[in-house]
Amino acid sequence: METLLELQRRYHEERERLIQGMVEETMLRKNSVREQLNSDHRKKTLLDRFSEVTSNLKEVYEDNDGLRKQELSALSGPNEFAEFYSRLKQIKDFHKKYPNEISIPMSVEFEQMKKERENPPEDLTLVQFSDEEGYGRYLDLHGNYNQYINLKGVEKVDYTIYLMIFHLLYDIPKERKGAEYRSYLEGLLDYLGDYVSRVKPLLDQSEIVEEVKTEFNKQWEAGTFPGWPKEAGGNLAYSGARLDLSGFNSWEELASLGLDRLKSALISLGLKCGGTLEERAQRLFSTKGKRMSEIEPSLFAKGQPARESKQNGNKARDIAFLEAQVYKFTELLSEQREATKENVERKLARTEGERQESDEEQGLQSDDEDEDDIPYNPKNLPLGWDGKPIPYWLYKLHGLNISYNCEICGNFTYKGPKAFQRHFAEWRHAHGMRCLGIPNTAHFANVTQIEDAVNLWAKLKTQKTSERWQAEEEEYEDTLGNVVNKRTYEDLKRQGLL
Repeated sequence: METLLELQRRYHEERERLIQGMVEETMLRKNSVREQLNSDHRKKTLLDRFSEVTSNLKEVYEDNDGLRKQELSALSGPNEFAEFYSRLKQIKDFHKKYPNEISIPMSVEFEQMKKERENPPEDLTLVQFSDEEGYGRYLDLHGNYNQYINLKGVEKVDYTIYLMIFHLLYDIPKERKGAEYRSYLEGLLDYLGDYVSRVKPLLDQSEIVEEVKTEFNKQWEAGTFPGWPKEAGGNLAYSGARLDLSGFNSWEELASLGLDRLKSALISLGLKCGGTLEERAQRLFSTKGKRMSEIEPSLFAKGQPARESKQNGNKARDIAFLEAQVYKFTELLSEQREATKENVERKLARTEGERQESDEEQGLQSDDEDEDDIPYNPKNLPLGWDGKPIPYWLYKLHGLNISYNCEICGNFTYKGPKAFQRHFAEWRHAHGMRCLGIPNTAHFANVTQIEDAVNLWAKLKTQKTSERWQAEEEEYEDTLGNVVNKRTYEDLKRQGLL
């Protein structure tokens, strides 16, 4: 049987291991949208478990039932040795009763989680997305679009236009925002909330809704919420002689206007106009500074539509609050909304054959492409001007499937004969030749081996040395034009024969 102190220790250990797991999950490199989403959902699971363990640990420390205090007293009291042997006996009895019971340490569970985190399967799916959503890259608003085009009084647009205007709810007149419109808003909000919980699981939606509600209340009271201008105060009417109540500070001042004037002002507001002078004045003064929706329903005359204004105002406020939430969720999903619009436009621009080829390629490709949309390139082909791999026939036509190795360049490999011939005039080959002490001249074209280059340079130096003129001895010319060497010239000169 596990004691409270052991339970407390286990909670502390579990919290520390959960924190370490979240740190390792955060530091893990994510190469694709799928890996990022799976990582966020794993962190969400660890965070929920951490919150639950912390709550349980808090209950242990609060010790509302006094069991923890009682256990501490038993261990630190005068009979601590008796308590120790009593617990030891319980442990022995337990293992005698269950001899094959194996206790699995908590570290085994977290080691298994670490292995799954570092070596996940390629098709790991922790959250479900439709094919249209592309595992969190795009939105799938087709159902909401069908509901939108069936609303009364709205312009019928195609799906591409709808993706651009579905969040512009303030453009719809408030007279057309009825029960069907509210149903559409609720469906749209349900989808956006569910989608945000799948693509951003670490986001606290309840906190976001509270922030939206606070801001909405301020805008609604000020009459600045988009698409819902502020209604007139209690001094405005449907018909009749209106009365400005801003100049009156009490109902006694209104009573000085007389029965007929008060009756006309009450009729203009749709309120009951009967009763004594004091009752009329009090009834009219109670509407000062109030909206029509804030006036007590009992004050309205029978059969007047204003009797239902408060209820209608509450309905309008609920619809406007739904719109405020849609605005916020759309802002959070701005990247996915833009990507969805581009994806739909790209699909519409394709022909039927291109769509089929695209579907086949998507079936062969893995779904873990990153946000930069790295193209599917299993043969490692060079990229063309459009950022996509060149056709394989063009790859072979240019001889790019042939590799040339240059030892002088540090065993660098060149693809294709064109790149190989061009590299002899580039910096890498020139640097290698300079390190060998050999000039990078045309004599060394197509020479890639260091030994060949050294031997050729030695041969060229020998050849140049042999071709260079070397004077063995000086020659002289006499007055008759005869050319003789120095020794003969000096002998003739001594003899006076010149």
